[in-house]
Amino acid sequence: MNSTQHIINAVSSSQEEICELREENTTLKSVVQSQAARIAWFEKQLFGSKSEKRIIDSPQQFNLLTEPTATEAPLEEKQLTITYQRGTAKKNRPEDCVTDAGLRFSDDVPVEIIRITPPELEGDGANDYDIIDTKISRKLAQQPASYVVLQYEMPVFKHKQTQAVKSTAMPEQVLDSSIADVSLLAGLLVDKFLYHLPLYRQHSRMSLQGVTVSRASLTNWTKRTIELLRPIVEAQLTNVLSSKVLAMDETPIKASRSEKGKMKTGYFWPIYGEDHEVVFTFNESRGRQHIEDVLKKHFQGTLITDGYSAYARFAEQMQGVTHAQCWVHSRRYFVEAELIDKSAVEHALDFIGQLYKIEAHITDKKLTDEKKREHRLTHSKPIVDNFFVWCAQQLHRPDLTPKHVLRKALNYVLVRENALRVFLEDPQVPMDTNHLEREIRPITLGRKNWMFCWTELGAEHVGLIQSLISTCKLHDINPNTYLTDVLQRISIHPASQVADLTPRLWKEKFAKNPLRSVLQRKAESKQ
Repeated sequence: MNSTQHIINAVSSSQEEICELREENTTLKSVVQSQAARIAWFEKQLFGSKSEKRIIDSPQQFNLLTEPTATEAPLEEKQLTITYQRGTAKKNRPEDCVTDAGLRFSDDVPVEIIRITPPELEGDGANDYDIIDTKISRKLAQQPASYVVLQYEMPVFKHKQTQAVKSTAMPEQVLDSSIADVSLLAGLLVDKFLYHLPLYRQHSRMSLQGVTVSRASLTNWTKRTIELLRPIVEAQLTNVLSSKVLAMDETPIKASRSEKGKMKTGYFWPIYGEDHEVVFTFNESRGRQHIEDVLKKHFQGTLITDGYSAYARFAEQMQGVTHAQCWVHSRRYFVEAELIDKSAVEHALDFIGQLYKIEAHITDKKLTDEKKREHRLTHSKPIVDNFFVWCAQQLHRPDLTPKHVLRKALNYVLVRENALRVFLEDPQVPMDTNHLEREIRPITLGRKNWMFCWTELGAEHVGLIQSLISTCKLHDINPNTYLTDVLQRISIHPASQVADLTPRLWKEKFAKNPLRSVLQRKAESKQ
């Protein structure tokens, strides 16, 4: 009996040990899968493509490591006569009207005329030839940025009879008690926020060209100039919030010091409206409160975002607000699991790829409103239905442990199914927030150069000017031309009509005849 009991105990103990080993094995598999996913993610950041799209080789695209086979014949040494000419280029050249190797340029690009005189047309034998035509070839050249000192000479004069002395008044400037011309102020903003050139680098460039000003002055001019533009951005935000469809996101920025050697993290909250305007609001927190502060009293419609839960919770509590989910963010979760379960991921990506092919067809055919809605319901909805059925079936796979990266992707989309379906019924709702993320990119690029903002007010100023520059780009407006005009116009423009100075409306009302800087007017008068 004792022997039998001993055997039973041994068997029981072995079974318990086997169960423990199985559990341990399952845990280790999950850990290995998780670590493999992390390694794959880091490898992709280092070596992979940064685009959402798959790489497609293009025969028209040159390899950066090779050179085109075609070579240009060297020009023989000729006598050169150089003159200056501006505004000779045709604007909005047709596709078939190209110069040399596809060069196109607008009226704003100066043209230097270089006349080449052959030996035959010089000297005593020149009369033996008649010029019957002129061949034109254009090359794109570059000259370094330059600075000009404007020297205003204002006469002081005296009345002959009364002997009263008067002096000529200085023309009104953008900033009182400042040596900065409007052309410099616009240039500082464009160079920093469009071309991501920090002020200290601009200061170095000035020094190299013989101009000495303090870095503090550049900072002060920038702050004061941006503050002048605040009412315009506020007017733009009002119009953005009147949209029926908004895209919203958030991105971090280091702003103000929390303690010595450490910076606090604040957040830009960009909002993209249906009139192709974007406003970068700022808040020190990533909490839901900022969403409510900006949208609660002013917005009714559909809000499309990434998967951050604060947006969904806000929409649930707001009557008249529908939450839509971005398909690209859903796609990214499947891409993260590609190396772990390639077959399943390819299946999921194929579903999503089919949806984007349908969207491309809608764009090509220029379908809008009800026709766009009907096309989505007819062609996209069956794919969406099959996609979610497939996702639900995958969850029943025995090999998908709780921490499996594919399970994470499946749960992500299934929880957000209703929000991912919104675009099917509303033709105004896009499938993703890519249009907004493209506008966030300049912030990310700029952050790599200027790193942080010393104060939260400084971060707010970044958001203000970026709102205008990004919107200028969306409406094909030269930011320098826009800022040069608006900075001179804002002090004389009625405050009740400040919305006219937003890039969208400015293009309609003032773009044909913008206010120029003194330097520009002087150059144009010489033409």
